Amino acid sequence: AKRFGEETGTQILISLLIPFGAYIVAEHLHCSGIMAAVAAGVSMSYAESTGQALATTRVRRNAVWDTVHFSINGVIFVLLGEQLPGIVEEAAHIVRETGHHNEWWLALYVAAIMLGVILMRFIWVMISFRLTLFLKKEYSKKQMFRLTAATSLAGVKGAITLAGILTLPLALADGTPFPARDLAIFLAACVIILSILIASFALPRLLAGIELPHESAHDAEEDMARISAAHAAIKALEQAYHDMAEGRSDADIYGEVSGRVMEIYRHRLDCQLQDSEAREEFRKLEDIEKRLRLVALNAERDEIFRLNRTRKIEDDIMRRLVREIDLLEAQYST
Repeated sequence: AKRFGEETGTQILISLLIPFGAYIVAEHLHCSGIMAAVAAGVSMSYAESTGQALATTRVRRNAVWDTVHFSINGVIFVLLGEQLPGIVEEAAHIVRETGHHNEWWLALYVAAIMLGVILMRFIWVMISFRLTLFLKKEYSKKQMFRLTAATSLAGVKGAITLAGILTLPLALADGTPFPARDLAIFLAACVIILSILIASFALPRLLAGIELPHESAHDAEEDMARISAAHAAIKALEQAYHDMAEGRSDADIYGEVSGRVMEIYRHRLDCQLQDSEAREEFRKLEDIEKRLRLVALNAERDEIFRLNRTRKIEDDIMRRLVREIDLLEAQYST
């Protein structure tokens, strides 16, 4: 791709079709389509780490996939809403067949499952905190309880659970209806909805006044990656300078420009190789710089829009400049 170029639209379309193709092939072979789609996603993630795609393709593909992900999540719940009245009626009928003539037993089932899910999450998070050095001495017992409870309730969406439960077949191989399918869907949907509601109301109260700990392990990993990347960049710049300036009468210009670029990476190396206190000071400076750059970028964009509205620049120039500013803003906002 880097040598011959690539068509961005084609690459994005292929990335969208691969999971669906894997699902269809697996279903045709009477295998799990869900597992095939997951395997395709893992393979695509591995292929992405090779860095063969162009930067433009990655940026646009990520935007497309974000939109597709949001849309599919919405579609799943829309499908559930359309089927929910019939599912509730059939679930109540199944409950009556078990000998419980009161439909409120459905609420009892949901409450029992919900309590079990929350309890299992809480125990798992508590054990994981105990077995690691995370939060060892930074919080009181009350704060630890609140943070454990918040972690147990956080991150609930339910789209994967709902997608999995909706793949239950309508009938068995002999043609008889799949037993208790509607009841399973009803219970899963209720647990998902309750999880989202509980998290929405409980998390702000549980996290009030608690500051998340500084993840030093992630900082060390990031510092290592930045140092390694800076060394690789300086080495590549030196090689590129020799290749570009060889035999040219204006080689000093190439030397000046390459030195200016390498100075950025040398400054980054100097900051990353200092002690932890100096690195923390450097991160504060970076944060202040990012905020100021965002202010400047917003001013640039407003001015470009004003010039376009007053017909002082053409639309194509406006779009190109605004796209450059948007990408920089996305970089500094991360």
